[in-house]
Amino acid sequence: MNFMSASAQYKHALVKVYHGYGHKHNLTVYGHVYQKKSTTGRKYNNNILSNIIYLVKLFLIKPVAGAKLRLLWREQVINGVTEQDGFYKFEWESLEDVNAGWHLVTVQLLDGSGNIITTGDGKIFVPHVTQFGFISDIDDTVMISHSATVFRRLRVLFTKNPRSRRAFKDVVHHYKLLSMAQTTPQVPNPFFYVSSSEWNLYEDLKEFFKHNDLPGGAFLLSQLKRWYQLFRTGKTHHEGKLMRVYRILNAFPLQQFVLIGDNSQADPSIYKMICDKYPEKIFAVYIRNVVKKNIPATNALLSTIDDKIFTCLFTDNEEAILHSKEIGLIS
Repeated sequence: MNFMSASAQYKHALVKVYHGYGHKHNLTVYGHVYQKKSTTGRKYNNNILSNIIYLVKLFLIKPVAGAKLRLLWREQVINGVTEQDGFYKFEWESLEDVNAGWHLVTVQLLDGSGNIITTGDGKIFVPHVTQFGFISDIDDTVMISHSATVFRRLRVLFTKNPRSRRAFKDVVHHYKLLSMAQTTPQVPNPFFYVSSSEWNLYEDLKEFFKHNDLPGGAFLLSQLKRWYQLFRTGKTHHEGKLMRVYRILNAFPLQQFVLIGDNSQADPSIYKMICDKYPEKIFAVYIRNVVKKNIPATNALLSTIDDKIFTCLFTDNEEAILHSKEIGLIS
């Protein structure tokens, strides 16, 4: 890809800081640096042309490779640089204990002399130490996306906006119950949303979750795509998703996790590999049935998971809620 070099002019440069996460001392935050023309605020309406234009703009970006960055965290300063696709990741150890909650972090874009060109602000999510954490897919697990059918997926993506996209019936109710599983409203369980959707869609996904009143958490998405890759959105190498889940499990050693996905793509096989590697870390696996022809293969795969791990293949969230009650996850 013809990404811009660090020596290019930083006209319209944007430092994007995504929600990071951490545990007491060890913190992680992701982001991108890219050039993008200024756009007006998103208008949430049913105008199909308006939605198409806005979506295309999300992919009309020019990532900046090799950009010098400086992260400011309390009294600490950490230097970094963007990768070839403009992506950056900071992982560091806080000198102070970090309380549960959301914490502000700033990332500065620097020129060759170390002068500040522009900055981006973000938040780091440090969950309470609870018994459970939840790792959930998004497309066809929370949000109706038709990922198994390219035409239907693109039609929904192009014609809908974050406020008109549909969540599955009772998924909000189920996730709210899970956020309170074995804990109290003052100490909610953490959620991590790991998806094959690209970072281009980050703000749209945040708005969808906010609009539907779903539990907040950290998003871990897939590699940024350019405008000429728009028709391949949601189609990524699933090894990346596997590694993102591994990082979460390693970052939170005190929690057991519940994995939630669907059988439209590779979630069952990914979750099987995770259960094989971390059987003591996984409490349950939930797979939404969205592709009926995949039921036999999904059941066969789930049957090979360690029998100490609860599994559930469900079509409606009402079934999943009943299962969660049966295994004592929720009351």
